[in-house]
Amino acid sequence: MQYRRLGHAGLRLSALSLGSWVTYHNQVDVKSAAEMMAAAYDAGVNFFDNAEVYAGGRSEEIMGAALAQLGWPRLNYVVSSKYFWGLDRAGEAVNRKDTLNRKYLMQVVDGSLKRLGLDHLDLIYCHRADPATPIDETVRAMNDLIVQGKALYWGTSEWSADEIRAAWMVADRHGWHRPVVEQPQYHLFHRKRVEQEYARLYEDIGLGLTTWSPLASGLLTGKYRAGVPAGSRGAMDSMAFLRDGLTDAAKNAAVAQLEPIAAELGGSVAQLAIAWAASNPRVSSVITGASRLAQLHDNLGALALLEKMTPEVKAHIEALTGHLAA
Repeated sequence: MQYRRLGHAGLRLSALSLGSWVTYHNQVDVKSAAEMMAAAYDAGVNFFDNAEVYAGGRSEEIMGAALAQLGWPRLNYVVSSKYFWGLDRAGEAVNRKDTLNRKYLMQVVDGSLKRLGLDHLDLIYCHRADPATPIDETVRAMNDLIVQGKALYWGTSEWSADEIRAAWMVADRHGWHRPVVEQPQYHLFHRKRVEQEYARLYEDIGLGLTTWSPLASGLLTGKYRAGVPAGSRGAMDSMAFLRDGLTDAAKNAAVAQLEPIAAELGGSVAQLAIAWAASNPRVSSVITGASRLAQLHDNLGALALLEKMTPEVKAHIEALTGHLAA
């Protein structure tokens, strides 16, 4: 396993990490979560990603129960959670959803800590930007959570470059803890934000990246080339919004063309896609997901292809996919 600094911060993360979005509670129970987390940990994974909103809080509960069973030394692993959407989606608690105001942020982390069974989180993210709350208010709340010892580092997820820079400048001006990480979507068909929009931020403010969806929600596995198979992520009612993208004819044709490249390197298209994302030196960790142990082992197999991501191989991949990237 490779370990990389989180931007300019001292924290080191495994190049591949394990996330719980979609799978925990919906497809994975405590027993399966513990089994897969143990296998990931044995392979060198030290970063486990979560969010308050995943499965309405059940994802954090499942991960917390798994951590309790595994009993690892707390210094040996990194756990994150993310905040914005809230849990009270259908209720009238207006300060508990779609916000980054101080009231929400200063209380919401307590719920995550209880569900995860931890006394602090290593990373906390603002899951989306909140134009209705002054940026100073949000940044100060995130700083105060770190000062209180509830979190060690903070960052953003799916914020624009301008929003990230504004938050960093507010923190820097006041001497508060600055955001150190962004968690964007990044895969062969979704690249411009990471490769272009954020380009100045890596050197200017030392931004680190923990990227999600390296397989484009399964498109880059090749399993959607003949439609949406039963039992897949695309077949889930809660994931209906993904279906048009998963069955895109041009992208599926490109995936088919990637197969001989992957085979020549000794891996699958999925492993090729994960290795490609991890080969970007700006990426601190690629968050993978799995609904079963065999899938986890397959994802971890991408590490063997990572060292084979030569400029020539990446140029070949670029020629097949670059014109389809957003």
